[in-house]
Amino acid sequence: MEIFNPHANFDFIGKKNVFIAFSIFLVIGSLISIFKPGLKFGIDFSGGTEVQIQFNKSIDSAEVRKILNDSGFKDSSVQHLGVAGSQEFLIRLEQTSGNLKSLQDDVAKTFTKSQGEGSFNIKKIEMVGPRVGADLKRRGAWALFYSLIGILIYVALRFDYRFAPGGVVALLHDAIIPLGVFAVLGKKFDLTILAAILTIIGYSINDTIVIFDRIRELMKTYPGMDIVAIVNKSVNETMSRTILTSLTVFISLLAIFFFGGEVIHDFAFAMLIGVIVGTYSTIFIASPIFLFLYHRAEKKKA
Repeated sequence: MEIFNPHANFDFIGKKNVFIAFSIFLVIGSLISIFKPGLKFGIDFSGGTEVQIQFNKSIDSAEVRKILNDSGFKDSSVQHLGVAGSQEFLIRLEQTSGNLKSLQDDVAKTFTKSQGEGSFNIKKIEMVGPRVGADLKRRGAWALFYSLIGILIYVALRFDYRFAPGGVVALLHDAIIPLGVFAVLGKKFDLTILAAILTIIGYSINDTIVIFDRIRELMKTYPGMDIVAIVNKSVNETMSRTILTSLTVFISLLAIFFFGGEVIHDFAFAMLIGVIVGTYSTIFIASPIFLFLYHRAEKKKA
């Protein structure tokens, strides 16, 4: 199935300066938002209190979360534990100070009021301090850094040094913009969103490699062809595949976003942004940077 004519000759590279300027604007705006007002870190990174609770009757995570919110435990996180049908949950609360026994009593009163006496058992309650959250932040940053370095090395080995920087810059672009959107909207950044960012990076580099592979193939097939024409031809020939892949993933993510429940809602939202900016950067960021490095290398040879 083709929704884009592979023999078309749209001049994507001719407008590269406009698209690069637009991307620079988005990235700078995102970076400003990330540092001021800043990301709103979830309990994973900022610390809080974890409560492990087992119910004796059927209840879902959305209902548990609603009960907590209605009782004043705002921005609580509820995760279902165990196999399907299990009524065990891990609750994360923002409270990081105070007496654990007092907090346990407050949680117990909340569920006794809504579910009845003896309908649950609080199995564990413990505090996660800010120091643990800071350690997770550091590990998350290193995970992102190592993934980018690994991709840089992989692309450089699979193709050559002229391809790798474009791929990595595109990945930074794809990681920064969703973070900026989360900062602007005041959405929480937690381990789930970090997983989404790493997933976006994996998705985006796969898209980029498809175009890079076509560029390399056409450079061998048409050694005398102008490099700008080769890049344009490569983008045109792979555009149908890029659109179909992105559209398929986007529709799947929309279904998760609307029907997947509150727990995975923000993950799907981050991925939706990532698919859009990832498709964009593959065409308008990675390819022009390769072109710039190619021309620079050719000038040095001359």
